[in-house]
Amino acid sequence: MSIWKSPLTIADVNAVIPNTLAESLAIEFTEIGDDYVIATMPVDHRSKQPMGVLHGGASAALAEAVGSLAANMAAKPGFFCVGLDINANHLRSVCEGLVTAVATPAHIVDLLKYGRLISLIKTIKKCVYRA
Repeated sequence: MSIWKSPLTIADVNAVIPNTLAESLAIEFTEIGDDYVIATMPVDHRSKQPMGVLHGGASAALAEAVGSLAANMAAKPGFFCVGLDINANHLRSVCEGLVTAVATPAHIVDLLKYGRLISLIKTIKKCVYRA
């Protein structure tokens, strides 16, 4: 059973990406399940720091993107959610490839399903009534 009060499709989400940070970082939403959202981001010239590894801010931006989408889909109609706080613990570096972010409401996910954990990021959202 879906937890989303304002469900969207992948096409709906990817249609609003142009002219945003998500477009600059090539973030692509790939899956929306009953209680999770998944997006990917390539590790390339757009998302690396000068040392040649994934920039922590890019990881945080990816997490914020999926967390914000999930929070907004879970919000009651008439409300919207914005980020209040983000905390990232970068556990290992990545030099190339594709990183995946999974947003879940309980912060629990089968990490082995998606590969090695590289960052653990918690976001806090505030839902505001849209007048």
